[in-house]
Amino acid sequence: MAIQTARLLKRLRNDFQLSIITLMGLFGVIGISPYAVYRLMTGNYLVGLADTVIVFSTLFAVLYAWFTRDTVKPGIYLAAVFSVGATLIAINLGVNGLFWIYPLILFNFFMVTPGKALLATALVLVSLVSHALLVPGSVFESHYQMVSFLVTCMMASVLSFIFAFRTRTQRDQLQLLAIHDPLTGARNRRAMNEELKIAMASHRRHSDNYGLLVMDLDHFKQINDRFGHHVGDQVLVAFVELIKRCSRKEDRLFRFGGEEFLLLLPNTEIDGLRAAANNLLVRVEQELKSPGGAVTVSIGGAILHSGEHWESWLQRADACLYRAKSEGRNRAVIAGIPSPVGHTAASH
Repeated sequence: MAIQTARLLKRLRNDFQLSIITLMGLFGVIGISPYAVYRLMTGNYLVGLADTVIVFSTLFAVLYAWFTRDTVKPGIYLAAVFSVGATLIAINLGVNGLFWIYPLILFNFFMVTPGKALLATALVLVSLVSHALLVPGSVFESHYQMVSFLVTCMMASVLSFIFAFRTRTQRDQLQLLAIHDPLTGARNRRAMNEELKIAMASHRRHSDNYGLLVMDLDHFKQINDRFGHHVGDQVLVAFVELIKRCSRKEDRLFRFGGEEFLLLLPNTEIDGLRAAANNLLVRVEQELKSPGGAVTVSIGGAILHSGEHWESWLQRADACLYRAKSEGRNRAVIAGIPSPVGHTAASH
């Protein structure tokens, strides 16, 4: 029981949107359930039914988010249900129902993107004003009250929009920094481990083929020692830009050491992996330069085997890289391919 609780808490800490949906859902159920019971008991069946629908919709959306790990659809669903429900309640109860519009504004800005939340709020206000104009006295007691309500709602919406937009932007920036190397822009080791786990799971479930290439720049320490770390940094940045130009859109490049990189290649079999490695060898030797001349790279590669753990897969590729460096550098060693005689395509 304690282990399961710890896992649930860990999911909430790691998934911001899931924690928001869960927390807001909890508050929604606790806050609205008593009203639903009271209104049904006092004969206000329309509003009581609306409250009941909101409560059960909230429970459904939270459970859906937990089981599917999809927080986008439940957020949109809840924003729509709460907006419609709050509008019906306000129309039915009049001034007393208008108080629910203010928490609705905050709720929507937590549930969906700022643009969608602003649109939902605008639709709610337009619906209320339209009904008030068609049926005078049904929602607002006077035009002055209606204008005051609209002004305060718009002020709350604008302030919520600014806050939500800045918060989302900052969170996206933090997430970007958390998975990318700040110097080269390649994904970092943390992202690499997660992507390799995903590749392993995809291979087990759908038999998708994956290959990886572990790359190490040859004699990189000499570049730093002779010309300084700023030159070495420029070489690393240029190397990453070159690899990205030579790779497919679906390939993923990671930096997991000083001059060590990993390229994950989805939908790749052993012949394609060898061709990709040889192409990178040639392009790097021809195009990557330092003040001391051409820069070369050593590469180790491996195809993911059925039932293999991602760490074992990475170790096999790393062992091939070690062989490539020990056999003279500027060459590729691919696990499972016999070693031909040659300089740039020696294989294991």
